[in-house]
Amino acid sequence: PEKVSTRLMSQADDAVSSVQREIDSLRHEIERMNYAYYVLDQPIASDAEFDAALNRLRALEAEHPDLITPESPTQRVGTTPQAGFSQLTHPRPMLSLSNVYNEEELRAWAKRLERILPGDSFEFVTEPKIDGLAVSLRYELGRLAVGATRGNGEVGEDVTQNLRTVETVPQQVEGAPALLEVRGEIYLPRAAFAKLNEERAAAGEPTYANPRNTAAGSIRQLDPALAAARPLALWSYSIGALEGME
Repeated sequence: PEKVSTRLMSQADDAVSSVQREIDSLRHEIERMNYAYYVLDQPIASDAEFDAALNRLRALEAEHPDLITPESPTQRVGTTPQAGFSQLTHPRPMLSLSNVYNEEELRAWAKRLERILPGDSFEFVTEPKIDGLAVSLRYELGRLAVGATRGNGEVGEDVTQNLRTVETVPQQVEGAPALLEVRGEIYLPRAAFAKLNEERAAAGEPTYANPRNTAAGSIRQLDPALAAARPLALWSYSIGALEGME
């Protein structure tokens, strides 16, 4: 009897391991499809193939709810609305940029730099700015642990559930150190914003004023399902806290 029991337990463990392997494979393939579609703009699978993979994953997770993880592609659709946002202290302050509106103000800023750094030689670099909502994504052992708004630079709002719904926010970062903080901007591409407003106008709903406020408002509301319904995107631009690099 003891041998029979041990054999049955081994068979059960093998079955669970087989399901886990299939789930892991499906999640990896779905994330690969998402990356190709949303980031590279080069689809590698048809809509039917994507839907089949996602539906298979949903079925397996429904049968084995203990194997569901927060970073699973099935969890991007949003969960139940929150009662309110908790506050999070950034591991390092998230500073904001100053604005200038004409050449005179820009030259005045350069003069101040010359006074602060007398005798130093420096160059300027310019780059386009994506206008949206500044966020911090904290990965622990490669998995998205928490996401927050910039807030006052020292303390932000915990909007993890909403950020998980954004297709271009990685749920996992392979080969990441123990702690990796990615900083970026959640924004609404202009074409997606125009399409969203067209759909709202056709439905008799009020249209939104601009992409920036729409993106920020989508993340800073309590129902993740609303964020999931918006075609939001992430633009990553810097690293904040970093621990565990060899």
